[in-house]
Amino acid sequence: MNIQIIGTKSCSDTRKAERFFRERRIPFHFRDLTEKGLAKGELENITRVFPPEDLIDREGKQFKKRNMQYMVFNVEEELLNDPLLLKTPIVRNGKDVTIGYAPEIWKKWIEEKN
Repeated sequence: MNIQIIGTKSCSDTRKAERFFRERRIPFHFRDLTEKGLAKGELENITRVFPPEDLIDREGKQFKKRNMQYMVFNVEEELLNDPLLLKTPIVRNGKDVTIGYAPEIWKKWIEEKN
């Protein structure tokens, strides 16, 4: 398994995802979106699984802070320019991706590995 957790330290669901994998002694790589956003290729890989509209956190602080509910914008372009707009955590396992806290899917990944 090659687990990558993308989120922020301040996100409770991201911390729960980290705890899920740590408790099962599964190594993971953590990417803090406050330090480094997604590369264009990474976003393209994620949008193969989820449409870009599903990735933007319309209930999040950053979305409201920028008053984006009143704007027309290109979702992919905004997510690349402002990674704090992403729903978190994004958990990747190779080509598999989940958005948000999804332990039932992660358990399936672990079962498939064993």
